[in-house]
Amino acid sequence: MTQRAEFATVRDRLAVDDLVTAYAVAVDDGDWAAYRRLFTADGRADYRSAGGIEGDAERIAVWLAESLALFGMRQHLIVNRQVRFGALEHDTGDTARVRADYLNPMRFAGPGGAAAPDLVCGGRYDFGLLRTTDGWRLREVVVHEKWRELRAANAPVP
Repeated sequence: MTQRAEFATVRDRLAVDDLVTAYAVAVDDGDWAAYRRLFTADGRADYRSAGGIEGDAERIAVWLAESLALFGMRQHLIVNRQVRFGALEHDTGDTARVRADYLNPMRFAGPGGAAAPDLVCGGRYDFGLLRTTDGWRLREVVVHEKWRELRAANAPVP
């Protein structure tokens, strides 16, 4: 591999990592306009394993906004990212797959600022990405929730 090709691969890896991070930040901050911009025009997401829905980015953004309004705090951590380029449709490097684990603690919004329980869940994401003229975008997001736990307000973390 030439230095130019190696540099391009590193640049793409960083751009893909930025996109996955932007996804987490948009969800945590409830920035649904930013969430929508992360997807291709035909981009889809599937949250059914976590009790949600599947659909295009617009439909998912509306559902997430309604569902996550229950939580006063969200902190979405996406780790152990495995990136593979060119794995979709035998392309020439303009697609990528990212497989990553997530941990997602969320605090229910208590009335009047009262202590509220936490919902903590974890699992794995499968992201399908496409290089576009505007940079890398999400074509597909699939959530594979593996576990969830409801913790009482102010309960110690084990």
